[in-house]
Amino acid sequence: MCAYYPESKVELRTFTAKHYDALLDMATLGRYSAMIRQAVRLMGIKPDDRILDLGAGTGKNACLMQRYLSSQAELVGLDISSQMIAQFERNCAEFPNIRIIDARIDQELPYDSYFDKVFISFVLHGFPQEARDRIIGNAFKALREGGEFFIMDYNQFSFDESPFFVRTVFKFMECPYAFDFIERDLGEMLARHGFGDFTEHLFFSGYLRLFKGVKIG
Repeated sequence: MCAYYPESKVELRTFTAKHYDALLDMATLGRYSAMIRQAVRLMGIKPDDRILDLGAGTGKNACLMQRYLSSQAELVGLDISSQMIAQFERNCAEFPNIRIIDARIDQELPYDSYFDKVFISFVLHGFPQEARDRIIGNAFKALREGGEFFIMDYNQFSFDESPFFVRTVFKFMECPYAFDFIERDLGEMLARHGFGDFTEHLFFSGYLRLFKGVKIG
């Protein structure tokens, strides 16, 4: 249960936090690790990029992004789960240009036109819509002009028309906010905050996607 949004599952603790990456791999029939590696490749990370990772979790994604970064680059992760932060610090300990901060991503952040890329993976769907709007607004403010916002999450789809496996995993693993998320137009959500030039890459038979918006105004 999340301390801030009781119906959410984004603030992970105990067993779920400890085995988060393995559980996602099970839920995607063993495809999660490969999907994340491909998603990171598709981000087109440049050696000197500054990257903000919202809901950074175990540090798995940060470590993958680190492979494309020089020592002059910077990656900042944000999370509120003490167990996730501990895993992140352990997994990324050898990289001095990567750090994690205990901070809520749905509250005002101290970043203004600083980052080249913002990344959020399987987190946005776990918030109510008003909080999602604040998170998107934070990403927009944190990015420099022309900066890119990458969202790895569920695609828009009909729950009732999805296959039995998808419906079963979704029903037992996800919170009510996720059912709302899959009905919304993500491009429209981002456009309201000044993002444009949208592109997407689909995964898992189109039920998951990497969605990119560019800060244009």
